[in-house]
Amino acid sequence: MPHAVIVDVVRTPSGRGKPGGALSAVHSIDLAAHVLRALLERNGLESRQIDDVLMGCVSQVGDQAMNVARHAVLAAGFDETVPAVTIDRQCGSSQQAAHFAAQGVIAGAYDIVIAAGVESMSRVPLGSSRIGGTKAPGLMRRYPDGLVNQGVSAELIAHRWGLSREQLDAYSAESHRRAVEAWNHGAFDSQVVPVLAGDSDAVAFDETVRAGTTVESLAGLNPAFRTDELAARFPDLDWRITAGNSSPLTDAASAALIMSEEKATELGLTPRARFHSFAVVGDDPIMMLTGPIPATRRILERSGLSIADLDAYEVNEAFASVPLAWQQDLDADPAKLNPWGGAIALGHAVGASGTRLLGTLVSHLEATGGRYGLQTMCEGGGMANATIIERL
Repeated sequence: MPHAVIVDVVRTPSGRGKPGGALSAVHSIDLAAHVLRALLERNGLESRQIDDVLMGCVSQVGDQAMNVARHAVLAAGFDETVPAVTIDRQCGSSQQAAHFAAQGVIAGAYDIVIAAGVESMSRVPLGSSRIGGTKAPGLMRRYPDGLVNQGVSAELIAHRWGLSREQLDAYSAESHRRAVEAWNHGAFDSQVVPVLAGDSDAVAFDETVRAGTTVESLAGLNPAFRTDELAARFPDLDWRITAGNSSPLTDAASAALIMSEEKATELGLTPRARFHSFAVVGDDPIMMLTGPIPATRRILERSGLSIADLDAYEVNEAFASVPLAWQQDLDADPAKLNPWGGAIALGHAVGASGTRLLGTLVSHLEATGGRYGLQTMCEGGGMANATIIERL
């Protein structure tokens, strides 16, 4: 059975996902095309060698409609014979793309494949794809009070795990501190491909990282998701989630070059890591963001590894309560959790975050000499993916 290996991972910097953000002038298709071209150029490949491009994207409407992956392949100058497909598993879309890509290699369906993701949240705001939709009677019969937005789920998690506002803000300030330190030490230099955005200089740094963020500065922010209606529905909540302890709306793209180990050897390319284990789970759609906990338990059981065997964990920081609850439930080492900062600092361009985390994990294992790394991502609707990779 072939081993699926990671040869390269690239990403754009993160731009603030609002008008005037550093990457807001760049079309989603061009943003995605940029990382696709970079993979070919960095590894001396011709586009005809790529069997498929699998791209995550959540808001598939407007600039991101009609199979954004195929349009990105064409905009990147790839040969017209290269196919592409767009995947939506909410925030885990590009992590799922990486799963499908690696599983295709292991099954013998692919030799070389690109897993990627893109989201321009300034041009296609989160939730745009729901506009005009109606409530499904079948879903309302099962959940008569309706589902909730992810901010409310983050509040429910903070309440259930007893996470104080001070803990949430302290975690968030530390995410920025770690990200600043990682950037200052060149940790992201090998991953990030600068982007020309309009007439300005190339964007080469994550706009979402805020040096000097402190618990005191975060303490002044008001809860972001409380409404009178929600307060009546959830009377036990004291509303601790703010913009400061949440991931920011973000524009970005990322991509991973995945192939069989045999093909990498044939091409003279050096595999950086191999895919070890996969898991995907469904969980309570009201709590919604707790999925990384059962996903991690499942993948550890399948892999035969323990949490102590892992050298780093990338647990997506959709909100500070998510990794903190995960850490508490798994009794995980906080020093290994998002060691270069997470989405609270580095941004969460929802469709692109999966392959961004993968690149960070590979680079961190290389920098520290670690062997095994875990990536897990909470997803809308109460799901989660988990991936274990082994550095080579």
